Amino acid sequence: MQTPRLSAFIAARARHAPYAIPMDVFSKFETELSVRPDDIDLYQHVHSTRYLDYVLAARFEQMEKNYGMSMQAFAARGLGWFMAAAAIQYKRPLGWGDRMVVRCWISHFTEMGCRVAFEIEKLPTGKRVCDGHCDYTLVTLATGRATPIPHDVRAKYSI
Repeated sequence: MQTPRLSAFIAARARHAPYAIPMDVFSKFETELSVRPDDIDLYQHVHSTRYLDYVLAARFEQMEKNYGMSMQAFAARGLGWFMAAAAIQYKRPLGWGDRMVVRCWISHFTEMGCRVAFEIEKLPTGKRVCDGHCDYTLVTLATGRATPIPHDVRAKYSI
């Protein structure tokens, strides 16, 4: 039980050291992928738009394998995830035949969506290729309108 003195200490600490406030921490999952010949642009490296394809492919696998709720399971419930925004910081290129690991995790939830952060690293060096995040909104497929995340979905994805 918190005493008034302890509550005041916690509030003061939060004002001066917000990083000390406990935050949700979600699991990071990895998927290995290879660059395909059709990913290469005229500059002989992976086209910038393909990195989002890699994140999407990794998320599809991770949703089923790690969270136990695939994209098909969402569709069966009449739900889907629409991307609202994406940000990528490119560090170095990937080329034809390169292998990579795509690491994704939920950064945070909102009432009707979540932010998925990601990192892509080249194998076998482990050098960062890019990182960023995608903001997703859960929608009802019949209407295309945003809907609150059901409690059971939030529970499955809060690991």
